[in-house]
Amino acid sequence: MHIELMIDKKKQLPAGAIEAFEVEFKQRLDHNYPDAKFSVRLANSDGMSVIGGTTHDREVIDVMLQQTWESSYEWFQPDQ
Repeated sequence: MHIELMIDKKKQLPAGAIEAFEVEFKQRLDHNYPDAKFSVRLANSDGMSVIGGTTHDREVIDVMLQQTWESSYEWFQPDQ
């Protein structure tokens, strides 16, 4: 299975946020889907693609993504 997260390139995110997100989400993903591949890229809009997974997998991954973003205060400390 391959999961690709697209982030709107017009979003103003703190320096290092995307890289920190990749590390945190990959750890969470490995817990449930150890063989899955994951990538993040900048795009014209936000989105997610799950190739090779079921509808249930997509739903689980969508919840994991949401939980990861919502807990960013725990794993991301932007430079002051």
